[in-house]
Amino acid sequence: MSGELFPRPRAVVAPGAVHVPSWLSEERQRELVDACRGWARGPVPIRHTVLPSGGVMSVQTVCVGWHWQPYAYTRTAGDVNGARVAEFPDWLVALGREALVEAYGDPAAGAAYTPDTALINFYEGGAKMGMHQDKDEKSGAPVVSLSIGDRCVFRFGNTEGRGQPYTDVELSSGDLFVFGGPSRYAYHGVPKVYPDTADPATGLGAGRLNITLRETGLV
Repeated sequence: MSGELFPRPRAVVAPGAVHVPSWLSEERQRELVDACRGWARGPVPIRHTVLPSGGVMSVQTVCVGWHWQPYAYTRTAGDVNGARVAEFPDWLVALGREALVEAYGDPAAGAAYTPDTALINFYEGGAKMGMHQDKDEKSGAPVVSLSIGDRCVFRFGNTEGRGQPYTDVELSSGDLFVFGGPSRYAYHGVPKVYPDTADPATGLGAGRLNITLRETGLV
């Protein structure tokens, strides 16, 4: 939970795309960091994803609920160690619903949201993320994105292509970003991370964690 008595200010970046600064409390950030460290150890450990082209992503990724590899979801990680990924916990469903209510101010939308996978990306060194769409899910439900650690530039674009128009948003530790509706398939990426801007009090002394919650629409 955010730990706040009153809703945080919200910035509408595009229709359906909302930025809520400082949403996660310091305590909640520490809890998420601890959980991510556990998932990073396995049963499917964190790794640099290899793309079909042979390229290797600079971020490290670990998955919960469903395993993502370009460009599909599976229950087991055939590209890593063949193990079944960690189960998606109920408390993460509850956090996703709370985040949606906070961003959209719509309790009904929150109640209807049932994320079943999390893609957790860890940025360190010069890691970046190119412009891409989240389109491997069969569900069009919103994506809930949580940031912990180093600040970054989050580039949020349009649904037609990787180029302009786009908006650069600075995301800090504890920030929430939700995109759904008309912006669900907008291209987005992280062209820059600011090193040494993480607060050790969150449990992450260096680097950036990005946790994205999604509905796969799979059974």
